[in-house]
Amino acid sequence: MGDESSLVVAQAVQDAPIISSYNDRIRPLLDTVDSLRHLMISREGIQLPTIVVVGDQSSGKSSVLESLAGINLPRGQGICTRVPLIMRLMHQATPEPDLSLEFNGKVVRTDEEHVSEAINHATEEIAGFGKGISNAPLTLEVRKNGVPDLTMVDLPGITRVPVHGQPENIYDQIKDIIMEYITPDESIILNVLSATVDFTTCESIRMSQMVDKTGERTLAVVTKSDKSPEGLLEKVTADDVNIGLGYVCVRNRIGEESYEEARVEEARLFESHPLLSKIDKSIVGIPVLAHKLVQIQAASIARNLPAIVKSINDKLNLNVAEAKRMPQKMSSLTEAMTAFMQIIGLAKESLRKILVRGEFDEYPDEQNMHCTARLVEMLNQFSDELHKHAVSDPAEKFLMEEIMVLEETKGIGLPNFLPRSAFLTILQKRVKGISSIPTIFAEKVWSYVEEIVISVMMHHSEHYYQLQLSFRRAGHNLIAKMKERSINWVMEIVEMEKQTDYTCNPEYLSDWNKLMVQQDAFMTYVLTNVDWPSVIKLEGFGEIDVTHLKKYSHLLQQAFDLKMRMTAYWKIVLKRLVDCMALHLLLSIGNLVNKEFEAEIVNELMGPGGGIERMLEESPAVASKRQKINKSIQLLKKSKEVVAKIMDKIGTYND
Repeated sequence: MGDESSLVVAQAVQDAPIISSYNDRIRPLLDTVDSLRHLMISREGIQLPTIVVVGDQSSGKSSVLESLAGINLPRGQGICTRVPLIMRLMHQATPEPDLSLEFNGKVVRTDEEHVSEAINHATEEIAGFGKGISNAPLTLEVRKNGVPDLTMVDLPGITRVPVHGQPENIYDQIKDIIMEYITPDESIILNVLSATVDFTTCESIRMSQMVDKTGERTLAVVTKSDKSPEGLLEKVTADDVNIGLGYVCVRNRIGEESYEEARVEEARLFESHPLLSKIDKSIVGIPVLAHKLVQIQAASIARNLPAIVKSINDKLNLNVAEAKRMPQKMSSLTEAMTAFMQIIGLAKESLRKILVRGEFDEYPDEQNMHCTARLVEMLNQFSDELHKHAVSDPAEKFLMEEIMVLEETKGIGLPNFLPRSAFLTILQKRVKGISSIPTIFAEKVWSYVEEIVISVMMHHSEHYYQLQLSFRRAGHNLIAKMKERSINWVMEIVEMEKQTDYTCNPEYLSDWNKLMVQQDAFMTYVLTNVDWPSVIKLEGFGEIDVTHLKKYSHLLQQAFDLKMRMTAYWKIVLKRLVDCMALHLLLSIGNLVNKEFEAEIVNELMGPGGGIERMLEESPAVASKRQKINKSIQLLKKSKEVVAKIMDKIGTYND
């Protein structure tokens, strides 16, 4: 009776399709994902729900796929799958199978008898002759009565040791391909394991655990159950390797068995084998595997489809916005002139913001472009440099410069008059000592401004590489003119300071009077003190050794007066240099932005050899970017149309 029951089961399995026609809602969903995959939407960074088939070499991976598809795949020693094989299985009512291969932009029709040979030819065309591999995919579409509605990507089997004709880094190449496909969270990993090995040693398990530690998107199919039935029940129930979606145990087709005969033998094996019959029937057999895969795939697509739709819309909007920001492709000089003047206007406004108004919203994170702040820092450094170089006598030579000058400028006249020539002599010497500092400062400031001006012009003309050389040259010429004017002005200011002594600033007399209050005490100390050394403390100078001054008593009063006058006046000179330089810079930079900039750029570009006509040419970089954006827009629009159709159907179903 038991044998008769087994025969009935076997006959039922043989007569039934591998999976009944699945819900009408699922096939459109799968077609949608396949269409998106065909459009290569992944190039836009949008990942699709995908069943990825991985396994160690000789794990029986090809046998599983053959059983699901009901066709023969390439067999042989070493790696049989040398390229990612996208298998689209589609159940159809008509009995006549329809098979085709798509690769390198072409479609090749084939049939069940020649499909293996056709796959080999296609693989050789993609990956070359020999045993090397390639990441370029090959799509096999199988329309056949009774096959499950599935799309899977079969990847090369994992091997660590290269055989003759394979590159030394074959393992790394295979690993890179596998990791690329199984890393996205949208991928379902179908891990093919041989019952004859310890699962924990399988390389495919190690790789899948790297990207799916909990196993929530990994399903394991155990092949060769008939060859190693001992302990299989314990292995699939213990789950030492975290297979979150469960196990399915199958029997491989043997020899010349037909697929129908193989299914009968598989059913009989798991029904009658003393060990294998103990495994729950919900996790054995190719039909169960097919059902599980279809259900998992459907759930994955349904779960991910809203995010895919959103990603397509978001990326489409981004690309459309980017396309709008691209410079308009110009076909006439009028358009070129309009764009040219727009560039000048934008650059001019940017320069006003950063150089004049101190606004840096266009460059919030680039401190070098916060120009007013940097100019203030430079001006402060200039002031510090001037004061640092101010001449002051060492303590042991106090008043000696003044005494020597008074000796050389004396003339026939009343002895208590201070010679003006003595004051001018010392003043001119001091001004000469700092005369290079304002010039160096002016050069430094204009070098910085040149960097800013050219940076702004390059930014606003980034899409017009033909003009950038002219813009750069114009910026350099403009700053050279401004720098020359500033240096000439600085030299004139320095000469004016040398020329004469004048100020209406009341601080001069105020400071001089404060310093002169100390004169009587100073004179008395120098002339009467007998200590050695003789040191006196003067406000503004600190402790002063005056021992050497006793022999110059006839000039001491005039020298002290001259020293205090020069000290008070020198403060005015240094402040005046800093103030004048600040005002000059504000005026010059304002003129640069508001007057000189536009005129210089227009003269450069509109003059002989300026090349405004070159704006009609589009740079290779811009042309390439425009082409890339347009391709993305077209691809995303097509993708949007594809998903719109399925969303409409889903809406109809929900209604």
